[in-house]
Amino acid sequence: MSLKQPFRGDRMGLSRTFVGFSSTDIHYYRLMLAWKENEHIDFNFANCQLGKEINSEDEAYIRRKCRERIDMAGTFAVLIGQDTRSKHKYVRWEMEVAREKGCRIIGINLDGSRRVVDATCPPIIRNIGAIFVPFSPKIVAYALENYQMHENDDYHYKDKVYKQLGFK
Repeated sequence: MSLKQPFRGDRMGLSRTFVGFSSTDIHYYRLMLAWKENEHIDFNFANCQLGKEINSEDEAYIRRKCRERIDMAGTFAVLIGQDTRSKHKYVRWEMEVAREKGCRIIGINLDGSRRVVDATCPPIIRNIGAIFVPFSPKIVAYALENYQMHENDDYHYKDKVYKQLGFK
């Protein structure tokens, strides 16, 4: 769970985004916040994170709190690290709520992969029309601005999109 209050303004008119992540990957989330604050990086998202950590084991309460924030979002971006697949509390619950709500889902691979990675990707976001991108401000910003969910399967951008964004 995150520590930030919701970001109300969004200079590019992006839909609000809830970023889900394992607590072991919080430094990546903080780096995303730094991307957003850096005027030299064209990256922005309207943040809908929870205002403080939830200190509870009550699943119904946690889900209700997640739903309150995810209901504010049109996009659910999940940071996919080494242990994300095995997280059955919080991150999985957030993914379930995002799917129930019909959020656009963007999987962000912390290992740099441009496609879904079977070993780390939680099954709940597989074959539902989500897109998978590497953890990099340009491609994440591009996905936030451009990706529309599809009906099924796993998606990724073709190499030409990466080349247009300056990737090698």
